[in-house]
Amino acid sequence: MDKAAAAIDRQRARKQDEKEPSSRKPELGPLRGADRQDLVSTPWNLLSGFARATTLARHGRGRGLAEHWQGLKYCQAMAAGPSGHLALTDDGQSPELSYRAMQARELGRAFGLAVAERTVRNRFPDHMVSTMDAEAILLAGFARSGPRPSLGARPRPDFFIEAWRPGGRSRVFVVTVNGNHQKATKRTAKADRSAFKQLARGSERAEHFHLAEWNTTPCLLMSTELLALDGITVNALQAPGEGLLPARPATGRGSADAVLSERNLAYAGAVKVPADGGKERIQDGLLVPRKELGWYGQLLARTGAAGQLAFAGAGTEIAQHLTDKQGHKHYKQQTFAGSSSVRDARHKIGPTVYVGTDQVFRLNRIRVEAFSGISEELYELLIKGQVEEYRNRVYELRDTYPTSTTATLWGPVSFGNDGTVMALRVLPMNET
Repeated sequence: MDKAAAAIDRQRARKQDEKEPSSRKPELGPLRGADRQDLVSTPWNLLSGFARATTLARHGRGRGLAEHWQGLKYCQAMAAGPSGHLALTDDGQSPELSYRAMQARELGRAFGLAVAERTVRNRFPDHMVSTMDAEAILLAGFARSGPRPSLGARPRPDFFIEAWRPGGRSRVFVVTVNGNHQKATKRTAKADRSAFKQLARGSERAEHFHLAEWNTTPCLLMSTELLALDGITVNALQAPGEGLLPARPATGRGSADAVLSERNLAYAGAVKVPADGGKERIQDGLLVPRKELGWYGQLLARTGAAGQLAFAGAGTEIAQHLTDKQGHKHYKQQTFAGSSSVRDARHKIGPTVYVGTDQVFRLNRIRVEAFSGISEELYELLIKGQVEEYRNRVYELRDTYPTSTTATLWGPVSFGNDGTVMALRVLPMNET
């Protein structure tokens, strides 16, 4: 990766894009121990994990459409390969040219996030793990002025992973994820070089976010080779750091139940980088000052709550957890039936009653119903704005949900220990 980064800097220098090499995350190294073992998962677990993390993302082409359904188009793109590891099927290997980049980006994210989440869980087994779209979080503090709030072209990570326990201090990980669709023929193939470049650029984006001060926030960089020789392979790097947030009160102004105000945090020259025996260097970056760490923790909790409601197809109830720049006004508006997901389905799967939303789509002329939802008990807490009580209850119930990969009357199912579920089943031909 270091060689790839140096090559990127030389190319930019020749084009005179930059006078100095880009800043990248220091102290990068490989994952270790159990974090490097094969990931054991099902395709629908991977796709539902991606769905949970992108419910509030704004990168979809149809604003208002449920973003979390987008992964379902890859249901037939993965299967066990000759090596016994998960690999792309013939359908997955021969998409239309305009589709390949989208598949690399979205499937690459699904696999990268799965490895990143497992890494955090391994390190903090007694914590809950929540993954959130970085843009949805950063808009509350760093949005540029204009008719539509945006972060502009500012480099930034893709996701934040929060490891948390009720009443305790959370830990935040910065995550970048990429994928490539290059055909690998040997270990020195172009796919490897693409992965190294993606990791180098991911390091640049990770270096643009800091909590409290420079280089105290851990990061995980992921690049997925979809056509690796030994099956789908995630290349991963990490950088150390504590990423600690202060504990919140259970009630009152500092709790996650309180309505959150927005911030206008500095970006230009915001990060001070110490120098060995010399003058400190100043660089642009998304820095959350130490005095705002409590606010940032509230922001993560409330945005995570909004994401859970969006996954269940909630409508206007989502708005209460978001600031204006995050999309409060958008979710507050009633949208017509064809442009939004609506919480209109209720199913008992195992011992739990889930409420959520469903969709019917086709796979090679076969009609398939997909349902995504959340435990009815947890849903009621979220629509009432009781985020802290929701977190307490999620933590208490985390080991009570099923871990199976199928369910009676359904087919493939993905259960989350946060009380969410995504389930699929084939519809009878005569059912309308």
